[in-house]
Amino acid sequence: MQDEATVSAADIARLAGVGRAAVSNWRRRHPDFPQPVGGTPTSPVFALADVEAWLRDQHKLDELPLEERVWQRLRAEAPDDLRVAEVLADAGELLLDHHAAGAPRAGRSPEPLSAETARAVTELAAARGAVAAFEFLFGRYRETQARRVSATPPEIPALMAALAGDARTVLDPACGTGDLLLAMLGDSGEPRRLLGQDADGDVTRLAAVRLTLRSADAGVREGDSLRQDAFPGVLADAVLCDPPFHERAWGHEELRTDPRWEYGLPPRLEPELAWVQHALAHLGPGGRAVVLMPAVAAGRRSGRRIRAELLRKGALRAVAGLSATHHLWMLRPPEDTPPATVLMIDSADPETVVATWRRHADDPGHDEPGVSRAVPVIDLLDEEVDLTPSRHVSPTRTDHTAERFTATHDRLTATLGKAGRLVPALSPAAERREARSVPLSELARIGYLTIHQAPMRGDTEDGGGDDPPLLTAEDVAEGRAPTGRAARGDTRWIPIQAGDVLVAAVARRFVVRVAETGGPLLGPQLSLLRVDPRHLDPYFIAGVLRSSANARSSIVQSTGTIGRADIRRAQVPRLPLEDQRRYGAAFRRMAEFESALRSTVAMGTELAQLLADGVAEGTLAPPNETFPPANP
Repeated sequence: MQDEATVSAADIARLAGVGRAAVSNWRRRHPDFPQPVGGTPTSPVFALADVEAWLRDQHKLDELPLEERVWQRLRAEAPDDLRVAEVLADAGELLLDHHAAGAPRAGRSPEPLSAETARAVTELAAARGAVAAFEFLFGRYRETQARRVSATPPEIPALMAALAGDARTVLDPACGTGDLLLAMLGDSGEPRRLLGQDADGDVTRLAAVRLTLRSADAGVREGDSLRQDAFPGVLADAVLCDPPFHERAWGHEELRTDPRWEYGLPPRLEPELAWVQHALAHLGPGGRAVVLMPAVAAGRRSGRRIRAELLRKGALRAVAGLSATHHLWMLRPPEDTPPATVLMIDSADPETVVATWRRHADDPGHDEPGVSRAVPVIDLLDEEVDLTPSRHVSPTRTDHTAERFTATHDRLTATLGKAGRLVPALSPAAERREARSVPLSELARIGYLTIHQAPMRGDTEDGGGDDPPLLTAEDVAEGRAPTGRAARGDTRWIPIQAGDVLVAAVARRFVVRVAETGGPLLGPQLSLLRVDPRHLDPYFIAGVLRSSANARSSIVQSTGTIGRADIRRAQVPRLPLEDQRRYGAAFRRMAEFESALRSTVAMGTELAQLLADGVAEGTLAPPNETFPPANP
């Protein structure tokens, strides 16, 4: 057991409800901030008790939440970070005992945790329920051990479960912490027999806890499924598997004569094909296997013979290309009459994949251009036997390429004509204006404007479609509508009003926009100036903020594309309101000109693509005129 509970900077930020940048500022600005007790200079750790006391003294924390207190006690219980999974499994098994009306399970150590930690875990279970308590602790474990713990991409388990369909007995031979098996439970509450196996003992224990808390009929075993199958003879309705990719020592030599290799001996460097055949060996009549595969497994030359046998015998029924790195293979036990086609799906959208599989898995004439196609097996049995879906789906229909080319050409011509008229015409001044400049901080002090800063960090993408829109720094830089979402009820964000001046520091310069309408929220790394129109013109303020002098004096840090700035330092010429408005009108026209230029670039790119497509398809006639060569 470690001497005391420790926390990282990220943990402190979570406790206080702030970003990590705030914690870094506290360390710099407060000499009494607790000193590190371990870790490294770049990733220090601090004593939880010291941090908790400091936060309370600074009125930044009323009371350490129960969940955090239990999690930090568990971390302290582990001898080191490599043993956290073991301690978490102990806590999970304690919760199982309480979940089962307090009857200790046979085989578990009677005192795996200290009495204080056990009481804390029990208190958390009483407050939140055993399932919610363990999932919170497990979620924190997965966050802190992200580099050590492999996990199936979060959107994949539900997709694989939907493809597997209704199944009473489900097996995952490389179950990890049980994500795929848990997805099979869904919300139906129907009884299922869930079987899992994994080579990592601690991971197996975590999976067993998660499954047993939700299902009375779950069995998880430790061991290597390829070498020591814990479920010999079991025929499942569904087998889901996210096998360990690129595992070289999977048993190629010792398993050469294994009866599971009905489709061929898997190459030593392609263990995924061993897992595919293991899954097929455990399927009962009419069962389905869904295996997450590396995309390269669809076309590696060393595996083409096994891929060909899977096709000839009718075991491989569909391949879904989810991304450049992951495919899903859907398999069934061979039938007396193998199907003549294989369904190829080229889509990253889970709903599209599921709907296509359910409607067209057995439709030999299916063809949805650009999305999916039933490909004749004979067409796949060439020298490569390449199963990459994008190579086999029909190209997107091109019936309207010529019309789209003409429409885009006309829009581009009109935009170019408009852009030229937008450029404001200003003449040189007879003599240099000597107007005094004032910093924004002074204008804020006298009440001519207010300055608002959004939080430097925040979750801007996890909200649902009904959550309020949030403008990001990238949106301001690209001149586009809000793309972020803020969680409903999150009061950190500032509502934008029409006329607000929005400022982002990008590549050591200011990008500034004036909000034409209100509604969205101000996102991270943005500043907002709300001017009093009786004294200041917003378009004038936005224009002068973009000056090179203001960028040099105000942008204090730039890491990557989006930088940080002290907007209060920026200087604004002190001019009469009428002059501000005249300059503001010029700045506004220039902003419209820049927007037209961005549209021109986008339309030009689209027009070039349509030209190439139209010539390749034969839907565009050659031009009547001959264009002279470009000047060298």
